[in-house]
Amino acid sequence: MRLAAAVLTALVAAAPAAARCIAGDGDWITRACYDRPKSDDLYRHDVLGNTPEWSRLIVTLGPKGRAAGQGAALGFPLGPGHLYEDTAPRLADLDGDGRPEVIAVETDHRQGARLLALFLDGRSAATPYIGTPRRWLAPVGAADFDGDGRDEVAYVETPHLGRSLHLVRLDANRLRTVATAPGLTNHRIGDARIQGRVALCDGRPTILTADAGWTRVMATTLEGGKLSPRPRGRYDGPASLTTVPGCP
Repeated sequence: MRLAAAVLTALVAAAPAAARCIAGDGDWITRACYDRPKSDDLYRHDVLGNTPEWSRLIVTLGPKGRAAGQGAALGFPLGPGHLYEDTAPRLADLDGDGRPEVIAVETDHRQGARLLALFLDGRSAATPYIGTPRRWLAPVGAADFDGDGRDEVAYVETPHLGRSLHLVRLDANRLRTVATAPGLTNHRIGDARIQGRVALCDGRPTILTADAGWTRVMATTLEGGKLSPRPRGRYDGPASLTTVPGCP
């Protein structure tokens, strides 16, 4: 799969106005930003409250990225009927080559959201769309859960309805589901924040979310190819997921 990537001839020296950015590794990527808030209200989902929906993603390249002949920055615009529906991009090394990929949430007006990975060479890989308008997914984070040198990505599909945790990995030109676990969530509808994170808990990559009722912190690990959630204390607000003992 290839998503049209426009090479931007001038380095993006500062974050675009109203953009949402994440810092990169400094070598391949210095910054990745959602840009160009959508000016129309055709989709009218507003799952993230007042957070805009975006029409372009810009990746500002570091010295290694520029040396690879990719220019100073890359733009990944979306056409009509599509938008980025997210708080900020994320980075993960899905193929283990040392170069980060950019992880985003792309939404189709007719089919809902999917998780999208963008490569610096213009390739892309994605999960299937959820299949229904205004059905969304909320990323949690990424880590090498199985020790093969490649990152997997965790997200919650329909965090307000189905509340299903998914772990996916790169498989050729798609993101394939490795395992799922029900009854977990990381977002409340209308909240501008996506809660939860991936952390090293007692030395193991662990997905930290809330349970479906927002009463307990849940710590989920990959064991024998299956996701294994365990309670890790009481949920008393967003700080409960950022200050879990044993999970720096």
